[in-house]
Amino acid sequence: MRITYGPWGETLEEQAAAARAAEEAGAEVVWVPELHRSATVSAAALAQATGTARVGTAIALAFTRSPMVTALEALDLDELSGGRFVLGLGSGVKRLNEDWHNARWGKPVGHLRETVRYLRHFWEHCGTGEPMVLEGEHEPMRIVGYQRPFPVVRTRIPIYLAAVGPAMTRLAAEIGDGWISHELCSPSYLAERILPEIEAGLAKAHVDERGKGRGDLDLVVSAACSVDDDPKLARRRAAGLVGFYASVRSYADFFAFHDLAAEQEAVIEAFRGGRGADHLGDVVTDRMVDALTLAGTHDEVRERIAAYEGLAGSVKLTPPTHGLPAAETRAAQRSIIRLIADITGGRA
Repeated sequence: MRITYGPWGETLEEQAAAARAAEEAGAEVVWVPELHRSATVSAAALAQATGTARVGTAIALAFTRSPMVTALEALDLDELSGGRFVLGLGSGVKRLNEDWHNARWGKPVGHLRETVRYLRHFWEHCGTGEPMVLEGEHEPMRIVGYQRPFPVVRTRIPIYLAAVGPAMTRLAAEIGDGWISHELCSPSYLAERILPEIEAGLAKAHVDERGKGRGDLDLVVSAACSVDDDPKLARRRAAGLVGFYASVRSYADFFAFHDLAAEQEAVIEAFRGGRGADHLGDVVTDRMVDALTLAGTHDEVRERIAAYEGLAGSVKLTPPTHGLPAAETRAAQRSIIRLIADITGGRA
């Protein structure tokens, strides 16, 4: 099972330095999100700061850029990293797309399917000069008179798809090179709710004539991680992330699966009472943190990571940020990088 990391930094320089430290510690992939920064710009900074780890977006928003811009940025990032780039895409939610980005939402599963088709077709044919024409409901392609004059490092850049719901999870397994989980994904939820949909998606896939198996798909569990010699402090640092997601009622089934419906309702009531979504950690119980995050001492967290063996191909560790001052996130990040070095035998 690969250990990967999502570095944090107040500045791009600090984020890149954290990526370099994680790489030296043994992280096989460094991932960047898209919310407070551009995923592709952050990925460019990390590509230049690292030399062996793959650099991935987890995730870049699929519908807020044109597919051609996404395709070009991916080619540039693959060149900049020397063939180490992984394009992680996600749909985002309707409100984010329509209200924040003025982007089309439509039918997200069909839209993402056509986006991936567009990207792969463009990468394969953009250097030939031949017309690139595809019919489609969401992302048709009609590119005539175009030829990219620069060399392409790879015509098949890996595409990982983020998915929470069953239909999108099946799509990730069917057409993706990898699947990326939600930030909260326990081993039991992965085994009982996600893997059956992964198998259903794989059953629909066709790779040559041999089909597509679990070994052809990298399952990446995104794991909120908090490590400290004081397990109580570790849990309190992680509580803000749990509170952030617990404030969203659409995650009710997820929390109910973990027998945390009553605890989620308490968080929602605090949120309705005027608390900011990033400042709900004191309403989150230790039981919620233990069920949904990797928080505790060095040895406790290492044991929790091991629980994903045989279920996931990769674990993406990320430090706590919600409701925390930068100094606390910085300290938590240092502890995680030391943990990575311990697990992999690398040097921190």
